[in-house]
Parts: sequence; structure tokens; C-alpha cells
Amino acid sequence: MMRANAPRDGSDFHLMIDYTTLLRQSFEGRSVLVTGGAGFVGSQVSGRLLQLGAKVTILDDFTTGREELVPPAAELVRGSVTDMPLVSKLAAESDYLIHMAARVLASSTNDLHSDSAVNIGGMINVLSAARDHAATLKRVVYTSTTSIYGNARALPIHEDEKPNILSPYAASKYAAESYCNVFYEMYGTPVSIVRYSNVYGPHQSPRNPYCGVISKFFVACHKGEPMCIHGSGMQTRDFTYIDDAVTATLLAAVVPRAEGSIFNVGTGVEVNVIHLAEAIDKAAGTRVGYKFIDRRDIDNVTRRVVNMERARQILRWVPNVSLDAGLLRTNEWLIQDAARI
Repeated sequence: MMRANAPRDGSDFHLMIDYTTLLRQSFEGRSVLVTGGAGFVGSQVSGRLLQLGAKVTILDDFTTGREELVPPAAELVRGSVTDMPLVSKLAAESDYLIHMAARVLASSTNDLHSDSAVNIGGMINVLSAARDHAATLKRVVYTSTTSIYGNARALPIHEDEKPNILSPYAASKYAAESYCNVFYEMYGTPVSIVRYSNVYGPHQSPRNPYCGVISKFFVACHKGEPMCIHGSGMQTRDFTYIDDAVTATLLAAVVPRAEGSIFNVGTGVEVNVIHLAEAIDKAAGTRVGYKFIDRRDIDNVTRRVVNMERARQILRWVPNVSLDAGLLRTNEWLIQDAARI
């Protein structure tokens, strides 16, 4: 069974490895398939891989991805993970497979069939292709979500927390995780899972209707408009800077002990939305304030903050960018080009 619990003795802490050295040694000259590589996180995973000397192929159907995010040095294949022959062909040419293609939370409730076809059916295609090409494929990394925890029983949330599924998106993402476990147990498919928590940062386009709250708040600040907070504003999240999420994802692909494991990717810092709005107002150098609007159907999680002890012990990974620093970097990126806002 894929492991959810980390060793607790801390015996490996003195073996901290330089990320860049380890990742370059692992990826240089290797072929990596990134599904969903034209998306916000996927494009930056692809870019980092290219910097490390990897050969990157991106598979994306551009439902939410954007062509301008695709690194020029990557090979772009337009298509869907629902196309099994295509996925199998690309997997056969790859040493690593990072599966990021998915329908997003905000759109999943409007189209359940598309959500399940991509998030579940696409996962099955990826795992089947990995099984069929087990002789050459070193690792599959699946990028899942902390949304599967719903309203957790205890905070910070450990990977062994029982799922509390509150949305179609969380349901399909957890189903995909379950198939990872099935293929790992039945066929020995080398798979690792990372569960992202509210990733943000440069290149998360505020023009994308499915962008996160941080991008939307920055847009309001730069337009001189109050930020719109759904509900009470006391709901909390754990906001993860993009560079940290990318590093954790790549480590999950190459650290031997990561195979068959699940990792939270967050910061361990719980932030309510009112505090977030105030921090963004400060980072943007504005004083627009905020206003409260109706709660949405998807706003059904009251508190979330995750524990990363397992990632620290096995991946030797810790988040490096604080929320305040990450917001400043995001704002600097936005103001470089007013057209982004």
C-alpha cells in the first residue's frame, strides 16, 4: 500500500542533499513527459526540468493551459490524456512521467463527465502506459490536491488523515490516487503522489477565470477596487509559493524512498482570507481594502493547513518562500507588464 505516514525518528536529517545537484544528476539527458505542461504549475515544472538538462515533452489540450507559458525548448504535443494510444506512445519515449493534466476545481461542478473523464480516465491511461513501459519508465509523479481532506478532524493535516470529499473535483482526484495505489500494489508501477495546497506565484494569469484567489486580489488592488471575499473571510488555507511546489514535485520523481509514497506540499502556516487580503494590499502598495460577498458552493472548507514532516524526512524538502516574500515576488511580476492585470 502507498505509504501515508512518515518515519518520526529524524535520523536522516543530517543527510540533507543539495536540491540542484541531486536534480541535475537525475534529470540531465533524461526524457520527461509532463501532462498539463501548459498550465500554471506544469509550465514551471517543465521550465525547471529544461534548466536541469532534461528533454521535456508537454502534452496539453489547452482547456486551461496557455501556449505562451510553454517553454520554447520543450516539445509540445496538442492532445488529451484521454487519448490512450497517444499517452502510450509518449510514455514509451520517456524516462519520467509527471502527470499534472486535470480539470480544475472551479469548473468541475459544471461538467461532471469531463471532470471524471480527464481526472480519472486520464489517470488510468497514464498508469496503464506506465505499466506497459515499465522496463524504461523510472517514475510516475501524480500531482493531487489537499482538497481531498475537506474539513479535517485535526490540524495540521497529516497524509494519513481520512479523506472528507466535498466536491466533484476532490472526488475525482482522490479516485485517481486510489488507482495509483492499485497499480503500485498490483503491478509494482513506480508512482509517487504530491498533494498541493493552494499554489500561487508568477505566471498565474489573473486573466484566467480559474486562477486562484491571490491573483484575483492583486487585480483588484491594481485596479483600485476593494477585494471581494466570499463568505466571512475567516476560512483558512495554506498558501504555497510556486518555486517550492516545483522543487517538491521533482524530488518526488527521483528520491528512491519516495516511490509508493504520498506527500503534502504546503507551508504549515494557516492564513485566513482576511489576513491574506491585508497582506496583498500591503504587497501591492495600495489601500483598497475588501468587501464581503456571498459564499460560493465550492467554499465549503473552513480550515486547512498541512503537515510536511514526511516531505522533510524523505524528500529532504522544506518550503523556502514565506507568504510575504511570495506576494512581493508575485506583485513584481504583475507590474512588469500592465497587460497581465
